[in-house]
Amino acid sequence: MIKKMGYQWQLRQLMAGRNMFQTSDLVPLLAERGVILSREQVYRLVTQPPQRMSMDTLVALCDILECTPNDLIKPEVVNTQLRKTADGESGPTPIAPRRTVIRRPGQP
Repeated sequence: MIKKMGYQWQLRQLMAGRNMFQTSDLVPLLAERGVILSREQVYRLVTQPPQRMSMDTLVALCDILECTPNDLIKPEVVNTQLRKTADGESGPTPIAPRRTVIRRPGQP
């Protein structure tokens, strides 16, 4: 079975559990831990799941919220690809290799 993985970003929920409802509340707390981010960067960090994050930022958030990375990031299966076989059974979608053809200008 081929699984596409994603995650739920729980920062906003953890902040609410600590009575922190303004994204700007994090700016000075992060700065105390050596992580300097603008208000706009912190807003995006709280409202959107980050694609990349420094370990320093992750550790600072865990310290501020007294949590672990597992509390901030909840893995989940986003998409599962299955195919039906002739006998009605479900099985993983096979990955068929494709041959690549390179054509140079002037060649058919």
